[in-house]
Amino acid sequence: MYGGQSTHIPMKVNQAGVIPIIFSISLLQFPLTITYFFPNSGFTDFVTKYLSPSGNPGVWVYAALNILLTLFFTYFYTAIMFNPADVADNMRQNGGFIPGIRPGVATVEYLNKIMTRLCFAGGVFLAAVATIPTIVSVFTPFNFSFGGTSLLIMVGVALDIVQQLENQMLMRNYQGFLK
Repeated sequence: MYGGQSTHIPMKVNQAGVIPIIFSISLLQFPLTITYFFPNSGFTDFVTKYLSPSGNPGVWVYAALNILLTLFFTYFYTAIMFNPADVADNMRQNGGFIPGIRPGVATVEYLNKIMTRLCFAGGVFLAAVATIPTIVSVFTPFNFSFGGTSLLIMVGVALDIVQQLENQMLMRNYQGFLK
């Protein structure tokens, strides 16, 4: 509540964006990059077989590691970017509160619990977006020229452009208090 009206707290399901996928794929591609420097070695054979999406058991190891790393980086990045103590403090200073939750420590715990649940849903979504195209391209004749991550980036950029256009239109139509 703020000023007698109900408001909302801007908590996103996908708070981290595509950053967890980028970190995960970067870590998974690092051993494959090293194999280019040592083309005829046992390390290259091991990485190609077990850590590559083109290897026989490697596609499953790659997919499992991609899912785990994406979930980890989703929680990690969200913990860095979203501070429930700051949100609770700002709410308290502005006279806002969550109905049924006491201001202060209880609000921080509630926001942390909600963000943890949202983070799990967002992490599972990101892991699916990052992993499904790899598995589908290996086991079907369909060859994807781009993965789910690029679609996620394109949708995010399109939504950001629409929001910026709406803000510009609102500023142009706003007359002000002095007129």
